[in-house]
Amino acid sequence: MTGRRRTGLAVPALVLALTAGGLIWAFGPWDEESDPADTCRGSLAVEEAGEFLGGAELEFRGHAGEWMGHETEHCTARARGEDSGGVRLELSLRPAAAHRASGAAEETSAAPIGYGWNGSFDAGYNPAAAVLVDCAPLPGKGLLVMADVPEDIRKLSDEQVRGLARFTTESARRAAKRFGCEGPLGERPATVDRTEGQKLPVVRTKGTCRDVVTARDIARLGLTTASEMPAGRALTEECSLDLPAKNHSIRLTAYYGPSARQEMYLDKRYPGSVKGALMRSHPCEGALGPAYFKFEELPLQDAGKYARKTVRGEDGQRLLTAFTTASAARHGCPVG
Repeated sequence: MTGRRRTGLAVPALVLALTAGGLIWAFGPWDEESDPADTCRGSLAVEEAGEFLGGAELEFRGHAGEWMGHETEHCTARARGEDSGGVRLELSLRPAAAHRASGAAEETSAAPIGYGWNGSFDAGYNPAAAVLVDCAPLPGKGLLVMADVPEDIRKLSDEQVRGLARFTTESARRAAKRFGCEGPLGERPATVDRTEGQKLPVVRTKGTCRDVVTARDIARLGLTTASEMPAGRALTEECSLDLPAKNHSIRLTAYYGPSARQEMYLDKRYPGSVKGALMRSHPCEGALGPAYFKFEELPLQDAGKYARKTVRGEDGQRLLTAFTTASAARHGCPVG
């Protein structure tokens, strides 16, 4: 994250058409209940939704829309009646080319969903999951499937966390079959890693900071402490390194698939927000590529002015190279 405020775009429309004069909205039957077979055109994992909602009788709603010329789908499942407490599951399907990531797909605090999936799970106040499937027939060669519980749940049980992960991955499995995706699919999650960010000595890193800092970096930059998330194939991941200068730190971030497309778009649109940063793209096969990697020294600004940097360019490039290599290797991208 670069400090830019990002807002998701709700698309409650059947068709969103781009014209020379701007955007035209055609509203669809969002308030009309749909049949499970028609909800996201059969992609919503009904059985997993029922398990998450305690076996209650379910009701479904959904709509389709268009974002920047790419068709998207959005649908919900909730328990019927007043006893549901208003809790609902939301599912979103979009091609990888639609550079609007959200939820777990763009959160650096999300952990890898694991079990062979390229995906993330965020067990925060608004629990969310996202997986990316290789899918040559779709724009961007991929399908992004995101699910979340929009209510402020505060804390899900382990069973509910696993249920949300299964709802997301099984919906992705259904959608992949529907779209004729050829990419390999992961297994049904048995557990979910709920580990939060860890702060520990740089010499003991084993997550997203692993294989990034060398003895040379420790000696040259005075690095002692790192903050990291579990290592895996999350769609966005971060490694943070504390610098000796007061309140200064290094932020290394990796973006894959729509998360990368979104970040590259924002950096190009708001170049002042990444002044002093180092960026590079990296080839990955299928929907993951091109991946995008970034080095930043924080704070970006101090008292309204660009903050003085303490890390020289060659040191930043070396750390960015090490982070890129380690992260890309975890995601199965070519490294050499």
